Amino acid sequence: MSDTEATPNPVARSWDTYWQGAEGRAAYSAGGTGHPLILDFWKTYFSGTSARFNTPSIIDIASGNGALVEHVGRAFATAPAEITCLDISAAAIAVLENRFPGVRGMVADARNIPVKSASFDMAVSQFGLEYAGLDAIGELARIVAADGEIALLLHYRDGAVHQQCAQSLQAVSMLGRARFFPRAIRMFEAGFAAVRGADRREYDAAAQAMIPTLREMETIMTTYGRHVADDTVSRLYTDIRAMHQRMQYYEPSDVLNWLVAMEVEVDAYEGRMQSMCDAAVDFAGFDSLCGALQGAGFSIVRREPLVDLSSGAPLAWALVATNGQSG
Repeated sequence: MSDTEATPNPVARSWDTYWQGAEGRAAYSAGGTGHPLILDFWKTYFSGTSARFNTPSIIDIASGNGALVEHVGRAFATAPAEITCLDISAAAIAVLENRFPGVRGMVADARNIPVKSASFDMAVSQFGLEYAGLDAIGELARIVAADGEIALLLHYRDGAVHQQCAQSLQAVSMLGRARFFPRAIRMFEAGFAAVRGADRREYDAAAQAMIPTLREMETIMTTYGRHVADDTVSRLYTDIRAMHQRMQYYEPSDVLNWLVAMEVEVDAYEGRMQSMCDAAVDFAGFDSLCGALQGAGFSIVRREPLVDLSSGAPLAWALVATNGQSG
């Protein structure tokens, strides 16, 4: 059962929009990545800790719908860990608890975690802690017990994941400036009216106004590739053209309701991409975070970028630290 509080800010609402109806979505599809280097980091880390901890208590910060839960389950299969997953999105926690009934969900801000000090043997986070701001590391240090560990993967500013998010943000921002949704809605409203016998001139004007928007979408796809923004631009472009060509065969309310719903989804997506870009950590920020942990009595075991050897591009900052404070 989850410990919940009201969704507190626009960033949380954008993630709520994403996670609502996301039951079948893969755990790595939001804010993380299924890159083999990322997967190997967690496999290696949890395999190593399973030799040190027997049935540990673990908290996953900014867990989404549980990207790390399956890693924990495999590493501690014979002595199951006690897992708490914390996220600012209530929708994410609802999806997670349905996927993993034995996991405790907690809706809270990572800067103010409602648990006693030294409550967990391990605190982990994959592309999550940085959304709360790097000062949240003090709260993470507070809740980890003596001899416990912190393991983090953080967005690397100007790395491969950050650049992908930045391109996606630029693409959907361009889509907004091209007035895709208001123009598409107006075109279909006038088009369906014309199909029912209304004067075509309003429809013709709306269809003409849509032409520069479609050209701008083509520019976006040429500039950033058809898969930019998780295929959002290319799917909208293809779907609108197909529905427009066969408009007489569609129920007007279905098309218009779909456009309204997609506008909400794209607005939320833009918010998520902006938050991802804002959260990315540069060298100075990472160095400061490591220093804060050391000041809190932790020993740094690993601090480095994870680099994709095939491209030479960093994917994430990797940080592992052990709490050296005595009980």
